[in-house]
Amino acid sequence: MNRHSVLLVSLLAAGPVAAQAPRFDLEALRKLVRIRDVELSPDGSRIAVVAARANFAENRYDSELLVIDAATGASRTLTHDRWAVFGARWSPDGGRIAFLSVSEAKEAPGTQVYVLAVAGGEARRVTAAPNGVDQFAWNPAGGEIAYATADSPAERTGEDRHNDSFEVGDDDYLIRAAAQPVHLWVVADTGGTARRVTSGTWSLAKADATSAISYSPDGKQIAVAAREDAHTGGFPVRIRVVDVATGTTRVLSSGFATAPAFSPDGRSVLMSRPRGAQPIFTSPGLVAVDLTSGKERPVSAAVDRAFWEGGWVPGTDTVIGVADDGTGTGAWLFAGDGPATRLPLGELQPVGGISSARGGAMAFAASAPNRAAEVYMVSGPDQTPRRLTTLNAAMGGYGLARSEGIEWDVPKGMRADGVLTYPPGYQAGKKYPLVMWFHGGPMGSSTTGFSDLTEYLAAQGWIVFQPNYRGSTNRGLAYQSAIVGDAGDGPGRDVMAGIRILIGRGIVDTTRMAVTGWSYGGYMTTWMMGHYPIWKAAAAGAAVTDLAEAYALSDINVGFGAGWGGSIYTDQFEALVRAQSPITYWRNMTTPTLILSDVGDARVPITQSFKLYHALKDRNVPVKFVAYPIGGHFPSDPVRSRDVYRRIVDWLTPYLR
Repeated sequence: MNRHSVLLVSLLAAGPVAAQAPRFDLEALRKLVRIRDVELSPDGSRIAVVAARANFAENRYDSELLVIDAATGASRTLTHDRWAVFGARWSPDGGRIAFLSVSEAKEAPGTQVYVLAVAGGEARRVTAAPNGVDQFAWNPAGGEIAYATADSPAERTGEDRHNDSFEVGDDDYLIRAAAQPVHLWVVADTGGTARRVTSGTWSLAKADATSAISYSPDGKQIAVAAREDAHTGGFPVRIRVVDVATGTTRVLSSGFATAPAFSPDGRSVLMSRPRGAQPIFTSPGLVAVDLTSGKERPVSAAVDRAFWEGGWVPGTDTVIGVADDGTGTGAWLFAGDGPATRLPLGELQPVGGISSARGGAMAFAASAPNRAAEVYMVSGPDQTPRRLTTLNAAMGGYGLARSEGIEWDVPKGMRADGVLTYPPGYQAGKKYPLVMWFHGGPMGSSTTGFSDLTEYLAAQGWIVFQPNYRGSTNRGLAYQSAIVGDAGDGPGRDVMAGIRILIGRGIVDTTRMAVTGWSYGGYMTTWMMGHYPIWKAAAAGAAVTDLAEAYALSDINVGFGAGWGGSIYTDQFEALVRAQSPITYWRNMTTPTLILSDVGDARVPITQSFKLYHALKDRNVPVKFVAYPIGGHFPSDPVRSRDVYRRIVDWLTPYLR
């Protein structure tokens, strides 16, 4: 609460009845605006923004494409009656915006590219990809758009048309047809007949490997991240440079690399690459590779943080990188061989990347403690950000929780951190129930930025603890890579050290503690259940319980092996995988547990949840297993995601009273 709010409360308290703001509840989700695709126009005068609001009646997010004046903050809505809008990008001349939206045309089903004049008018569909568009980019030379789409399977004729068998590779267990490679096409930015650029058994990367389409400044080459085949589970992913005219390609990177971006002078390509021995579970850094010599220049080496992607400031050799830093998020400028410069963002934490224009102007979406995301602008690297929007002003009507970052010592001479969130109306000296929420990944981290789930949990009168266990991406390479070969034990010890700190503060009721998380957060939830009998209740979402099964069935299947150095089917790793699988310790699990999962989850197969369910139910441990009949790793629609929040709170409440 800021000092102006304190003054207001004091004045109201002087009256007959002091007003009290309502706590964050599930109805607040109707008012929350999700902001994405913030991009400055080429001249830096306007900002394109996509704002999405939950539509519970239709169970979707209704999106609007806005254009904001960078000087005044005045905004104008460009799209109407179009619920799906994402991936907005300016044309090179700044007169139009292209975006992805769902087409209802029979000849062009699925997601397609649309182009809309900023001056007004109707959006025009410019692609007709039979299998939809995965991603796209404007040619900076103008007149053309490149896009990625999956190939169609070869047609079968005669009796063979009834034969739908296919060969399986490193695919997830939900695969129902042969994996098809994703390739590049180009089309005029006014529409028309598209031209295929690339072909072959190799494929633009999907799943977790970012494959931004990046044109060279002259429009003659495109850089992409690509796999050697169409299967999602294998490695490596490398950067390929494509000749747009001929479709010929060459591999630019040596080893795993993602997120390519051509430099403004066209001489090098920026990419993100792991700094450790394994392609996953090790902190990535930014590297620029010279197109002619192949020589690599470390860009972000001066800052020991995880940079998943970076962007060039137009017309310069300066790179912008955003990375989690402790319990916040920082942004840095890397100018050639000069020192790194951190942007003075204060408590602001960028959500997504930072867009820049010639002259050094930058725009981004950011949240802060007690403040949901808005759009901000800076005119230069040493300037204080200006807030341009009030899209989430409604969140100011709630009595929000207070969050702070804390640190503590952990084994191996390291320091861990986490986010501690106090319930609204917190009273010093009083002990509260504790809910521990684990982030997923483990390549991620929890920050003090606004979180709707954290607000909802704290609104129940609970302290929420979000530990950044080893493997998190916010404390540098050594901390992140410490999880390699130590998936559960090390993080578990980190977390327990943090809990002891909280108990020592006298703020936790140790008889009322719960644990919950999703994905790797679900893994940590079940690991803690099997090793520390201190929990009154648990809620495990999409929990990895058996690493061997994950290796075999997940969409990144054998990629899991890269986390410990090789296949589990070796004498070296078989015992390790079993020891690090939470289900191995089913005999120790006595915590009443809610299990949540999507039936079509390719990342963490629901079979993992069935194992946990029977390990508990067969021994009469209180358990409830709830499934959502959809695909995906977490419900992406507003109704089901709200139901996840509701079920977690409803399950924990009786045990934390």
